[in-house]
Amino acid sequence: MLPPPSEDKAMRIVPRQERGALILALSGELDIDNVGLLGTALENAAREGLAPVVVDLSAVSFADSTTVNMLLHGQALLGPRMRLAAPSPFMERLIRVLGLDSAVPVFATVAEAIDPPLPA
Repeated sequence: MLPPPSEDKAMRIVPRQERGALILALSGELDIDNVGLLGTALENAAREGLAPVVVDLSAVSFADSTTVNMLLHGQALLGPRMRLAAPSPFMERLIRVLGLDSAVPVFATVAEAIDPPLPA
């Protein structure tokens, strides 16, 4: 049996509103055991409004293929409203290697991800 994740590795989602956008700040390790929480947050965002949804990846230390699939699912739900922002070095490499940035817009900072207007 595997030990429970340490407190600094546990995945967390902290939602907040900023300049009319919903920011989902993720931290820790995202994997098959906890990525469902991200899916729920993205589904709720899709139902709740028309504002941009920015997924802040700056504090993500690990993500597996289920995380990538969940981000693509979020893109399918939210379309151009979904943006990825401030990827950690691990996430930046993962995004680049998989070409995820061809499907989901990726911005260097949360502020930059909020600013672009939504398509009409």
